[in-house]
This record gives sequence, C-alpha cells and structure tokens, in this order.
Amino acid sequence: MKLSQFKFKLPEDKIASYPRTYDPETKIYNRDEAKLMVLHKSTGEIEHCIFKDIINYFDEGDSFIFNDTQVFPARLYGNKEKTGARIEVFLLRELNEELKLWDVLVDPARKIRIGNKLYFGPDDSLVAEVIDNTTSRGRTLRFLYDGPHDEFKDTLYSLGEAPLPDDVRAKRKAEPEDMERFQTLYAKHEGAVTAPTSGLHFSRELLKRMEIKGIEQAFITMHAGLGNFRSIDVEDLTKHKTDSEQMFVPAEACRIVNRSKENGHKVCAVGNTVLRAIETAVGPGGFIKEFEGWTNKFIFPPYDFTVADSFVVNFQMPLSTQLMLAAAFAGYENIMKAYDEALKNDYMFGTYGDALLITD
Repeated sequence: MKLSQFKFKLPEDKIASYPRTYDPETKIYNRDEAKLMVLHKSTGEIEHCIFKDIINYFDEGDSFIFNDTQVFPARLYGNKEKTGARIEVFLLRELNEELKLWDVLVDPARKIRIGNKLYFGPDDSLVAEVIDNTTSRGRTLRFLYDGPHDEFKDTLYSLGEAPLPDDVRAKRKAEPEDMERFQTLYAKHEGAVTAPTSGLHFSRELLKRMEIKGIEQAFITMHAGLGNFRSIDVEDLTKHKTDSEQMFVPAEACRIVNRSKENGHKVCAVGNTVLRAIETAVGPGGFIKEFEGWTNKFIFPPYDFTVADSFVVNFQMPLSTQLMLAAAFAGYENIMKAYDEALKNDYMFGTYGDALLITD
C-alpha cells in the first residue's frame, strides 16, 4: 500500500489536548469513561459505547496483553554556556550509569557542538558537557554530578516534564499532572519516552472487574520510543524503516497467552507496541515465546496476524504508522469507514483521544 492512502482530513478540534474525562478544575480523571467504538472486522459492523463496557466483549479464560513500560520526564530545558541560549534537551536513554552518559536530542541543534556545556535548573546547578554528535539532532551528554546515581536521577527528573507528543504540544504546554495522566496505572519498568496510550483508558476498577470475571492479564515490556511519531517520507511503504525499540516478553506472559490460545479463548493486544512486540516474539502455531532484545517491526496492510484476535487502539493521526497497523488488523476499508464514523460521532483523536476495539 501507499502512504497517500492513509491521508484523511482531521479537524483541529478533533485532536485531544486532554483526556475526554479529565476535569482541569477538580483534577478528576475517569480513565475508563472515554468513548469506545467497537469494530467487528469480519462483518464491518460498528457499535458505540463507553470504554469500561469493553469487558462485555470478553469472557473467562480470555487474556489481555498490556505493555508495562514506564514513561520518564524526558523533556527538559537548559541554557548554553556564555550565550545563555535556551536549548531543549530530549532524553532518549542512559548509555552509562557510572559516567552519567545520556543519548539525547537537542533543539536547536545547530547551536550545540562538542565541548559545549549546558546548564539546567533555576540556579544552573546541573551541568552537562556535549561529548559526541550522533545524528543531525542527536548528541551524547555527560552530566557533571558528584553524588550517588539515584540522587543524580532524582535531580535530573525533577527538572524534566512529561514528553507529550506534538499533537498535544501544538495546543498547550506540559503540566505537572501530565506525568500521571500520561502514564498507565500498571507502568512498572522505566524506559519509555512516550506512553502506550491505549492503556491509559484502563482504570483500577476496570482491571479489578476483569480479574473477577476471570479475564487473564499478561504483561510485556516495550520501551516506546520517538520512532512512533517519526513521519514517513516515502510513498512506497515497503521502503520505510522504523527505529528499533527494546522489548521483553517474559515467561509468565507466554504462559498466560499461550494457555488462552490452546483453550480456544480470545487474546487481546492493548496498543500498537504490544501488537508489534508479540508479532516479533511469535513462534510456530501462533504461540509466543520468551524474548529479550530489540525490534524495528513495521506492520502495514496486508499482514497476517498470528497471536491476537482482538486489538485495542486509540484513534490515530493521518499518515501515522499506528493507523497503518490498525488497518492491517481490521482491513483497510473497515478502518477508513470506522474513522469516518468517528469523525461524524464526536470521537477524539491522538494521544489523549478515544479508543477503538477491533474484534471478530
């Protein structure tokens, strides 16, 4: 398929800057009360409901697979030595704990050269030195900090903010509350620079109701990176290359998911990262196997899925790799019809948008 086939007109007022159910005055956030569209991929039938109703489509013995990666406050702002120019630094990953080396992106990159020092904090108390160029915007920073590593990380993170993607930042600045809103309730393993957003809709009450009903919960980890939002610049999708992301599929997740499959029950992938991870870790017969490593799997139509038969995903942006993956799972015609229906029925799109369940 071609890139241009995934273009559609998305009005600005349909892009969510806050979760639908978040009240800025009271700070109350009912995660499971977003809108949910249910698309039956075999018939094309569409239903409209509330997210917490998702439990009605699953039974005892079915399993959900969640991504338990944890987002860290990856975006911070510093000042360049001598000139005082304001520089945005986006933390990607820690390269060396002992030396306090970090792989980062800087903006504006043209001003940042090897040897430059950057100062962070209201009193410029945290200093970093640029020691290498990695890509056009990429740099390696060495933070100059005397003290225990845990203390350094606390200091660094206290200066950062939630790494909201551009669809939200175009409308507003990050707020302290975003570190809670932009995090799943079951986040456990730090390493993501963007949230697995489909999982944001699951409340503690909903997860408990699922447990009581006998619906299994399996957890894998994929540290979602900025590649999820990198634009595609080729019309021929077979020529697009995605960034690699670190992932872990533990034995317990394999046991839960494979047992559901063996007994003829449903397996539901929660979000794009989960679907890509389990398709990376799939073995013979559609069963998943333990995996620890990296994946750059890019899925677009046509594609034969072998593990999950249901998929929870937010309504995505035009021309995005997430939209392409949803089209591969539901069928191109089905997904474009669902998106048209969403626009007519006041669904919200993007990071904080409403949800779509694709099932049989």
